[in-house]
Amino acid sequence: MTGKKRSKILIVDDTEVNIDILVEFLGDTYDVSTASDGFAALESVAANPPDLILLDIMMPGLDGFGVCAKLKGDAATSDVPIIFVTTLSDMATESRGFDLGAADFITKPFSSAVVRARVKNHLALREAARFKADVEQITRHDLNSPLTTVIDLPQRMLSDENLSNGLRDMLQRIEDAGRSLLAMTNLSSALFKMEQEAYTLAPAKMDLTAEAHKVLSALEDAARTRGIRLQLIVNGADTPAPVHFMGEELLCHSMIWNIVDWAVEASPQEDSVLVSIESKSSSLIRIDITCKTEAPLELRDIFFEKYACDKKSGTGLRTYSARLIARTHGGDAIVSSKDGKVVISIFLPA
Repeated sequence: MTGKKRSKILIVDDTEVNIDILVEFLGDTYDVSTASDGFAALESVAANPPDLILLDIMMPGLDGFGVCAKLKGDAATSDVPIIFVTTLSDMATESRGFDLGAADFITKPFSSAVVRARVKNHLALREAARFKADVEQITRHDLNSPLTTVIDLPQRMLSDENLSNGLRDMLQRIEDAGRSLLAMTNLSSALFKMEQEAYTLAPAKMDLTAEAHKVLSALEDAARTRGIRLQLIVNGADTPAPVHFMGEELLCHSMIWNIVDWAVEASPQEDSVLVSIESKSSSLIRIDITCKTEAPLELRDIFFEKYACDKKSGTGLRTYSARLIARTHGGDAIVSSKDGKVVISIFLPA
């Protein structure tokens, strides 16, 4: 039986004695490679990506801060933990390092126990993050098949002309709910890439009116339990016409869902939530979600920030992810007030 694979550590320092000490501390436990300057470090990482980097700050040419900035700015290496090893211990140095994305600092002269403990801890944290990401990916993959069935079967059943209107309505709501679940399942993997501006959008012609209708259908039961009326208006008409847009259908579904879901939860009972789509401009599509809200007025300044506006039952990411999706599509989102109500506006390029 083979042993557990050893983690790879890159030590970067322009002083040979420091490298020798760190290799002595870590060489028995990890696969250690070394580099004596910043440029050599970048070449080493490109050729053989490590699991963790111990990085000196004060080096000629490209210093540790420069190396860290380049690695954290590359999506391929941004998740590699970097521990600065330095004689500098002032607050300004640490603040700059952490702002660049460093995981930790170790001050020279080295302590064997401290070096080993911090390397072990940060490797464990990275492994835990990897495991979580793997579990999420497996979960998304495993959910796709049953959710596809939930969406597909109602579509087949709706082709039966003998179905009553009531049964048709229920089947359509099952399909819409399935689409909403599929959109939320796929969103988790996309959000991180969108945050890093590394998401590759695959736009296709879609109908924003249809997506809004599906969202309202899927949220109808939740709204009804609170006595909230959901309404959709397109270009001022109660009989909505298609509004075509080049975007990703599941992402746009999630974008609208997250805001309407928030509005339903934040509205007082026995009230209403209005979704209005305006596409008369040749360059802009505007989606307004309007509601009264029990949320404090001061929250409006941080409405789209992470974890700011969701109540305990929410994820804390609904409004944040909605704006992120809008921006990924080349648009934006704002919040404003009108006639005593809150209006969340999503702007998309026509």
